[in-house]
Amino acid sequence: MKLSRTAFILLLITFNIAADQISKWIVRANMTYGRQGEMDVIGDYFQLIWVENKGAFLGMGSDMNATLKLIFLLILPTLVLGYVVYYIFKTKSLDRLSLIAFCCIIGGGIANVFDRIVYGKVTDFMYIELTDVLKTGIFNIADVSVTTGMIILIFSNFLGSKKQKAEVA
Repeated sequence: MKLSRTAFILLLITFNIAADQISKWIVRANMTYGRQGEMDVIGDYFQLIWVENKGAFLGMGSDMNATLKLIFLLILPTLVLGYVVYYIFKTKSLDRLSLIAFCCIIGGGIANVFDRIVYGKVTDFMYIELTDVLKTGIFNIADVSVTTGMIILIFSNFLGSKKQKAEVA
């Protein structure tokens, strides 16, 4: 049975939202908040540390006033996500890789916006530290979805431009 394009889009977006929200529910239900609840998954390299982020990426904007937070962390992202949803449904010529990328970005974005609406903050819990220099901030599955989507989109566009150059030559 072949999945329709619309069903594929909705399924992929829903999967990204569900994976994020389920993981956050598990963290909130089973972990202790903060560094005292830190859990080593792969030694000191990959840890689970439950924090609540009142800002955007890596806590940026957490000290903004309420009006600016409303505009930059809720209204603007919602408008952008709405446009991207409109764009992927309208643009039937998108290749499969780009479509997957946009669905990951939308799913992750919706999941974090949902947290901001329902909880007033975003639950983050994953931390990677390979060396003193190679380390991340604390992040969540939605962040992984958005980042993965962006990487796929860049890769897809790079492949597309290579393919176009080959066709022209």
